[in-house]
Amino acid sequence: MQNLITDIAGLQVGCAHDETLKSGVTVLTANAPFTCGVHVMGGAPGTRETDLLAPDKTVQTVDAIVLSGGSAFGLDAASGVADALRSEGRGFAVGDVTVPIVPAAILFDLLNGGDKNWVQNPYNALGIKAYSSLSTTFKIGTAGAGFGATTASLKGGLGSASMQLPNGVIVGALVAVNAIGSATVGDGPHFWAAPFEENGEFGNLGPSSTYPSGRPATKGHAQNTTIGIVATNAKLTQAQCTRLATAAHDGIARALVPSHTPMDGDLIFAASHGEIECDDLIYLGHAAATCMARAIARGIYEARSNPFETPACYARTFS
Repeated sequence: MQNLITDIAGLQVGCAHDETLKSGVTVLTANAPFTCGVHVMGGAPGTRETDLLAPDKTVQTVDAIVLSGGSAFGLDAASGVADALRSEGRGFAVGDVTVPIVPAAILFDLLNGGDKNWVQNPYNALGIKAYSSLSTTFKIGTAGAGFGATTASLKGGLGSASMQLPNGVIVGALVAVNAIGSATVGDGPHFWAAPFEENGEFGNLGPSSTYPSGRPATKGHAQNTTIGIVATNAKLTQAQCTRLATAAHDGIARALVPSHTPMDGDLIFAASHGEIECDDLIYLGHAAATCMARAIARGIYEARSNPFETPACYARTFS
């Protein structure tokens, strides 16, 4: 186990970023089409193909999921991924044509200091680049869709975590943390997600001894959104995936304060890629929420910043 979402056999993740743009893209795909659901909790989402994921819709599987920076411009990353999939003959067959199904979600990183004065939208190319780097291993922290992400107090990032249940089912999470709130408690180094930490994966400091009351710290409005994916090798229907995505939002609430605000587009996809029968959906949902909370903390903990960058990363702030 690598403590990554790709601990689920058949899944691969690719990441790409542009340092000048200060933004990036992350794509998740599998060696075959997979079942997918989604649940949106934030008040300001930006999405593509999410209506198609409702259990009553015709298409029941997807070919890839894209997480991207760039606000609405970043949705074009999914077009790049779709082009790459189509070149491989992958997609939903309609007569002699294949149409890749690529749901996507975006976060807002347009005001993070990067050069956004482009002539041609760069996210299509970043989507293709991310797809070309698909692997079962990938970097977390300042990478992919989390490259230019921020939180109220610290630099954001890309996080991932996994766990195996006693019945052999594996659950994993992948998340780009660009929250309006904070992953750490007050001005200290302790993570809100500390009770769920495993093997010192984000510092092993344990829970904070004090929890501030009153209005929590937030960053500027309309500069937010935490987007993620939970996945499992349990065999689930689209309706069950939707319920898994809903349960996984508890992980966002456990790890980020505040969360699911009117100015966030907080969203989680859920993917099923495997054949293990699992009738304990309560345990599965709890595992998904736990992995999501851990992945969020890991994304913040592993982020890196230069000496002049604001907000600074966790390592610079608490070194």
